[in-house]
Amino acid sequence: MTVDIRHYTAEDLDQIRETILDIHVEVRHRDFGLTGPFYDRDRFDERLAAYASRPGWTAVLGYDGDEPAGFCFGTTLASDTKWWDSMLEPQPVELTREDGHRTVALNEIVVRKEWRGRSIAWQLHEAWLGPRTEERVTLLVNPAAGSGAVQARYEAWGYRSVGAQQPFPDSPRFTTMLRLVTLK
Repeated sequence: MTVDIRHYTAEDLDQIRETILDIHVEVRHRDFGLTGPFYDRDRFDERLAAYASRPGWTAVLGYDGDEPAGFCFGTTLASDTKWWDSMLEPQPVELTREDGHRTVALNEIVVRKEWRGRSIAWQLHEAWLGPRTEERVTLLVNPAAGSGAVQARYEAWGYRSVGAQQPFPDSPRFTTMLRLVTLK
């Protein structure tokens, strides 16, 4: 199955915000039972706004007819990024050095239940990553998600673990993953 992929920039956030927030609540709360302040709609909206305020933020939404099947979004890591600051173990400077062009962070990728298991996440990922000019992409994944299946999926897509971090005091500890963009 393929979905109609639509590309967006920060200037478009107002027209897609409610769709993203609704999908977040549906999937994170209802499907996966992720509750608590970190996963609240308002906190997610704050993070979404913060990400979209950074240079290089883009998003894709996938549609099956008029129904949104899922989304993904992310932003370029600036030279003064805090992305690597919450790593739980020190990392080599060669890994964490950013110049505002080197790395893009995949902040979120979410697919609604009806469209899971149909390669929609892969389609969203590749459509979002396709136009990017950075040399590598990083993401955070909860290692317990899907009893490890989510992290295994990223590994199958070419990502490798480079450590762990806890970016917010009330967030889970995430596995930090990295992949070269050229591994398409």
